[in-house]
Amino acid sequence: MRSRPFLAVATLALAAWAAADVGMRAGAPDPSETEVPVFHHLHLNTPDPDRSVRFYQQHFSTAVPETVGGFAGVRTGHVLLLFSRGPKAAKAPQSAYWHFGWHVPSAKGYWERYRASGAPMTPLHTDQGGTVTFSGEWLPGTLTKAAAEAARARSAAPSGSFGYGYLTGPDGEWIEYAGDHPAERFNHVHMFQNQVFCAELWYAKHLHAPVSASAKNAPARKTSDQDCAVPDGEPSWLSLVPEGTKRQPAGGVAFGDVEMNWYQRQGSAPLVSSRGQVMDHVGLQVHGLNAWLTRLRRSGVRVLKRPYRFGQGRAALIEGPSREVIELIEVP
Repeated sequence: MRSRPFLAVATLALAAWAAADVGMRAGAPDPSETEVPVFHHLHLNTPDPDRSVRFYQQHFSTAVPETVGGFAGVRTGHVLLLFSRGPKAAKAPQSAYWHFGWHVPSAKGYWERYRASGAPMTPLHTDQGGTVTFSGEWLPGTLTKAAAEAARARSAAPSGSFGYGYLTGPDGEWIEYAGDHPAERFNHVHMFQNQVFCAELWYAKHLHAPVSASAKNAPARKTSDQDCAVPDGEPSWLSLVPEGTKRQPAGGVAFGDVEMNWYQRQGSAPLVSSRGQVMDHVGLQVHGLNAWLTRLRRSGVRVLKRPYRFGQGRAALIEGPSREVIELIEVP
């Protein structure tokens, strides 16, 4: 007797998926064919969501507390940071999600304020083994070892007021603040990919995402699945790690005014799933979730979790080209 309600629900779910398939075969409009999703949120794991909300409120003036889909979070403009409560995420092998950040009106001004208040600032490593906490304290630009030595030989001066820095968040996440921009806003998620240009092609094919403004001028861009795999470049500094960051090749895509930019993975080990790490997934808003999932499954994209309730709407999880988890959200 207990099985009847379950069977009824399962039958209705299968019927909904079948109806989506029939609708597309019948020529009904399919938003998944042309729609570019809208960046909705970044989802993080933390043992204390309230602490995380307070942290982002304290350090970013545009962060306003908001609960969405049952998750505590902050809204900054049209973008959300949402927090799942759970055990502290263990240090794991690198996933595709690396750090995220804001444009700010004065990076130096924010840095001075953070320094004065004792905020947890993330060190930036130089090629000579030292560290700074603001890029304006070091040589201009991001430089390979040879380029940094050449800059010192010609007595290049620190860049001064313009630049960037990082905060360390409550659960070890790295948060970038950068530039001299008109207003403070969440503007990017920075990533690694197993192959940067293959990832661009994946996002273009499956999510219709255009190449980001930051990545358009990247050298050696590849536009074919047959030649998208390319070798790593040299490390450069400043860097979040002492050994430097390989910044070439570089790529990325944009969902509205939020960019998801990336470099090649920083070693030989493949990237692992982002599920359960501090930066768990990003959320993208779409219309016609059933149609999206049907098309994605037909084209070989892995669906990690079929539709479930998200607030007043529905959502599902898919996996990106380097095992990054992406939530597709259908909000009424």
